[in-house]
Amino acid sequence: MCDFGQHRNGDTNGFGFIVDVPEIRSLIFETRRLTEEIADPKARVDALRPAFATLLAADGWLPEEYAKPDSKSAMGGGIGQYALYRAENGSLCLFSLVIPAGAQTPIHDHLAWGLIGVYRGVQDETVYHRSDDGGDESRATLEIARRQTVKHGEFYTLLPPIDDIHYVKTVSDFPSISIHLLANDTGCLTRHRFDATTGVVTPFRSGYSNAKCEKAL
Repeated sequence: MCDFGQHRNGDTNGFGFIVDVPEIRSLIFETRRLTEEIADPKARVDALRPAFATLLAADGWLPEEYAKPDSKSAMGGGIGQYALYRAENGSLCLFSLVIPAGAQTPIHDHLAWGLIGVYRGVQDETVYHRSDDGGDESRATLEIARRQTVKHGEFYTLLPPIDDIHYVKTVSDFPSISIHLLANDTGCLTRHRFDATTGVVTPFRSGYSNAKCEKAL
């Protein structure tokens, strides 16, 4: 375990506090505490809002190497996904997602409850609902549920299966950075990429720009 104020960097398959700073430790410890105390996911996420807002409002804790685009990212479009914390049992992760100006993620799901907020820049989010019954794993019928613009310090919740499918686009003239707290090891989990026009659903794993996945989950 690292000392406060230190961070490991580079290509690693490590777990725990990949970036070890008090701001991240505080959020992770509060998440663990509330996960043990509150069984209902919605109530748990609501209780986490103050701690997550505190992290987004703090300055200087995110290393610059985890705040830049990544041309080799599995997400495509130069999007960098950097693990900041990973529970070894796959139950929790914190990561930064860096999207270049004008770029956007594919439409994707998350498969876990969590919180996502903007730390730098401005993003447009488009959320989809499935109108099919989900019986065919290779296809989905999507309908736009809402669109919103998310600025620095603003955030939203994920509570699958509602509001779990979306894409985000950077609309600031510089890369946006969003911080994701999710109840799985998102980068190493096999999730789904959606084509809203054709209805095709494709399994994918986004990976991390700074950490390896030993196996598919």
